[in-house]
Amino acid sequence: MEEHVTNMLEEMFATSEDFTDCFIVDVKQTTVKLEIFVDADSDMTFRKCQQISRFVEAYLDEEQPLGEKYTLNVSSPGVDRPLKFKRQYVKNIGRKMKVTTNEGEDHEGQMIAADDEKITLEAKVRVKEGKRKKTVVQQTEIAYADIKKAKVKISF
Repeated sequence: MEEHVTNMLEEMFATSEDFTDCFIVDVKQTTVKLEIFVDADSDMTFRKCQQISRFVEAYLDEEQPLGEKYTLNVSSPGVDRPLKFKRQYVKNIGRKMKVTTNEGEDHEGQMIAADDEKITLEAKVRVKEGKRKKTVVQQTEIAYADIKKAKVKISF
């Protein structure tokens, strides 16, 4: 059913002007619960989530693949979920990130660039220069293929 819902939504996004910049991040189904995480290149609004929910709800009510009683959650991924697609990185340029590489290295900093191959993080780091330490701005490029997990960090 996850694949069917994904296909339905992809068709909806391709044919409706209001959803052309939307994309599916994840669809998860348990026995009576369906969770759909959708993002957009622009803003993912509550209204868009509501319209997607109603669209999927119509299918679930008519076909009843989860039975008569079910739970449907449609939302944007939120900052607590790792980024999965290149377009999510582009959308988050300028935000603080924590990136774990496949080798287990952790990198934190402001994402200043994201292209088709890699992201670039910028961070202030303390380096030893002689007997003294000084703060320098360091840029780190990380290829998408080397990223195990990347999350947006919230600053308060």
